[in-house]
Amino acid sequence: MMKFKPTVILLISLFLIVLTVQVGFTQQLEPPPAEPSQWTGLIGTYSLSSQDGNTFYLRENQDRLEILFPLADTHRKTESLVFQGKTFEIIPLKEIDSDTFQLPPVNELGVRKFRILRDQDGFGVTIDAGKKEYQRLFYGPERGKVFKIQPMKSLEELQAEAIKANPPTEKGEFLKVDLVELVKLDKNLKLDIRYATENNFMGIPLYSQPRAFLQRPVTEALVKAHKKLQAIGYGLIIFDAYRPWYVTKMFWDATPLSMRNFVADPKSGSRHNRGGAVDVGLYDIESKQPIFFGGDFDEFSERSFVSYPGGTSRERWFREILRQALEAEGFEVYEDEWWHFDYKDSKKYPIINILFEDIKS
Repeated sequence: MMKFKPTVILLISLFLIVLTVQVGFTQQLEPPPAEPSQWTGLIGTYSLSSQDGNTFYLRENQDRLEILFPLADTHRKTESLVFQGKTFEIIPLKEIDSDTFQLPPVNELGVRKFRILRDQDGFGVTIDAGKKEYQRLFYGPERGKVFKIQPMKSLEELQAEAIKANPPTEKGEFLKVDLVELVKLDKNLKLDIRYATENNFMGIPLYSQPRAFLQRPVTEALVKAHKKLQAIGYGLIIFDAYRPWYVTKMFWDATPLSMRNFVADPKSGSRHNRGGAVDVGLYDIESKQPIFFGGDFDEFSERSFVSYPGGTSRERWFREILRQALEAEGFEVYEDEWWHFDYKDSKKYPIINILFEDIKS
């Protein structure tokens, strides 16, 4: 094993401290290791039924498999956390074999051990807990599918109505529109413009071109965050940036009422319509592979919430690193979507309804 002199160790430590300050990160610069492969297909959400109140999460945390189960007696002293206003007991599991797990003597599930039944793809689908069976709730991406909604109107009707409609009239003075194509300021920003393809929750191409634009100051702030992330081995993937207003109207009119917290009301417009919001993920610079965040972009589920406690330690670490990098440059995350960031001055720009091919950048 190579040994370093004390002075060398000190210099390395000082370099890491300086890098941490410059990048703006307050946590470790290396992600936690990936979970053991035999656990990967098991991690997810389980319930007695899709309407049952006792939904719980099976997650990996610091190399430990845990269940987050709704705590019935909040006065009982136990390790717990709060998510979406509900308290969950943290129940550690001991692995007996790849599909069987031992629970502590006292737990909310009321059992000592359970077995997980897998499907042919290795995903846990049923937890056999003796007198009760809990079914896995699949959101789509686990099986290699893109999350999609059932639109409330036909896509042809949605598009025709949206194109004919006019954006809301706004009062007051706004900053001059100065949309900049992101890759012209930094060619290392990766693009995965889902709305220019069928690979999105609507299932149809909504943009005529796979391009991304933001107001100039917003673009410059995004590039700064990107460069700080590059210093620790990651880069930004852009899913969406400026969005013409008519597309926001299509989203709203298509989306069921119960899911509208994931789309903007066209009456007030989206910050995307102002060129002041961006949807982003991360990629690994060395492998060039995208980072998985525990749920996909535009997935209308609780896994999209910034505070979602499920998944793995590694996935939660990447969510926090992404958030810290962008918030250090003036962005603020939207709490229902880990990928959506609004720039601090976004409301100072007007709502825009310009097609990509008409933008002169």
